[in-house]
Amino acid sequence: MIDKILEISLRQRAFVLLAAFALLGVGLWSGLRLPIDAVPDITGVQVQINTEVPALAAEESERLVTRPIEIEMAGLPGVEEMRSLTKFGLSQVTLQFAGGTDIYRARQLVTERLQAAVEHLPQSVAPKLAPISTSQGEIFYYNVSYKPGAPKPESVKEQLFELNEL
Repeated sequence: MIDKILEISLRQRAFVLLAAFALLGVGLWSGLRLPIDAVPDITGVQVQINTEVPALAAEESERLVTRPIEIEMAGLPGVEEMRSLTKFGLSQVTLQFAGGTDIYRARQLVTERLQAAVEHLPQSVAPKLAPISTSQGEIFYYNVSYKPGAPKPESVKEQLFELNEL
């Protein structure tokens, strides 16, 4: 098979050169029009709702804050994914919209629904929209800890202070 390809290529040199220049031209043309970015943004449009809940445990925050916000946001046009995170002192709901959705329109829709959700929340909490960002801001996580056998302070509190300084 390879012998036949080489034989035809040697007999039809002009055609092979013409095809090679055509491919080179198409490649250069495509390369000049290709949007290039150091780290291309492959994420969709996302809107994040953050709520500080300083007086409630995580379970109470989930029940009294996160769930009512999720229920209110359900059915928003263009939402492909809704995920939430509830920790002590924080309720976070992230809405992922379909590609091509205007970020400002998405934020407007979320703000309108959020006004209705505020009626069902405890009076001491005020949900806020996070600044416009992409999920690429959360790409790199790291953990600082002691190597096994490394010298370290005796109390856990001192260890945490030292690691925090690093």
